Amino acid sequence: MKISVFGLGYVGTVSAGCLAASGHTVWGVDVNADKVAAINSGSAPIVEPEISDFIAKAQKQGLLKATVSSAEGILNTDVSFICVGTPSQANGSLDLTHMKRVCEDIGAALRDKKTPHTVVFRSTTLPGTTEDVAVPILEKHSGKTIGSGLSVCYNPEFLREGTSVKDYYHPPKIVIGERNAGEGDVVEEIYAGIKAPTIRTSIKAAEMVKYSDNAFHALKVTFANEIGNICKRLGIDSHAVMDIFCQDTKLNLSKVYLKPGFAFGGSCLPKDLRALSYQAKRTDVDVPVLNAILQSNVAHIKGVIQRIIGVGKKRVGFLGMTFKPDTDDLRESPLVEVIETLLGKGFQVKIYDRNVATSRLIGAN
Repeated sequence: MKISVFGLGYVGTVSAGCLAASGHTVWGVDVNADKVAAINSGSAPIVEPEISDFIAKAQKQGLLKATVSSAEGILNTDVSFICVGTPSQANGSLDLTHMKRVCEDIGAALRDKKTPHTVVFRSTTLPGTTEDVAVPILEKHSGKTIGSGLSVCYNPEFLREGTSVKDYYHPPKIVIGERNAGEGDVVEEIYAGIKAPTIRTSIKAAEMVKYSDNAFHALKVTFANEIGNICKRLGIDSHAVMDIFCQDTKLNLSKVYLKPGFAFGGSCLPKDLRALSYQAKRTDVDVPVLNAILQSNVAHIKGVIQRIIGVGKKRVGFLGMTFKPDTDDLRESPLVEVIETLLGKGFQVKIYDRNVATSRLIGAN
């Protein structure tokens, strides 16, 4: 397949090199003439294991060329991968300057192209950016509309610096976001030789997956460091603790607890989090992530209460009131908190829970 890669930074260079090594004819496009010259001389403009050899071989075979001309890249290919940077601005928002400019250039080039073209975004962008920002620019400057000679997909990358070539050929998953069914077929065909689960979804979901992954990776590092800091202060081998922790693939490293839903509660999680936070404070260990967990849980409960109130009805029914199914334990059940709040605001509440008998609501319950 004939593919152009816009942006010859880290992601773009690795993508271009690996695509060419897989037998595709690739055009790299970048405004930086030095990067273009490096590719055309068979050199990589970045430092990354294996990629220099890939680029040298592909350039020698005539499978990889580079240009500063967007039109040249577009007119010689059928698919374009957008890999330009989306850095942070001072307020934390994304700087989409490079992406917008590339979309303008691609759109202008597509105006003179008679054959269909697919634009695949790999740049990390917030949900809605592709459809609400990029697509209108492409349509405006190309004179084409999505589904009529122009297709757009979102294909997040999961490359890690230092192991990017290995990650390209052995990804945890291939995610293809498409606006209309079938538009992602060309992307799936490009990755046909790679063995990995392929997930077809909406563009916005594909954009959000990238952020979910990165946020969770950052959370794991921070969580491990905070546990490690507590262990260090208590004279405990933190590596031994986390090695044991990671051996649990039934609960700790699994899908369990990773589905959006209601708040947590019960006799263990809230109590143990409070105790751990207290222990950290007592020994002067700063654990902002662990401290924020209960705060986030409370905010989630309050959000549900506000949603119920926002419906505008005063009669509410609850199917269950314990903190989880198949138990009669009401200790720190978030549903009890919701029910108590609604009763205090004058709501009429009806509750059915086959596991809870009013005659047993004594003692610990």
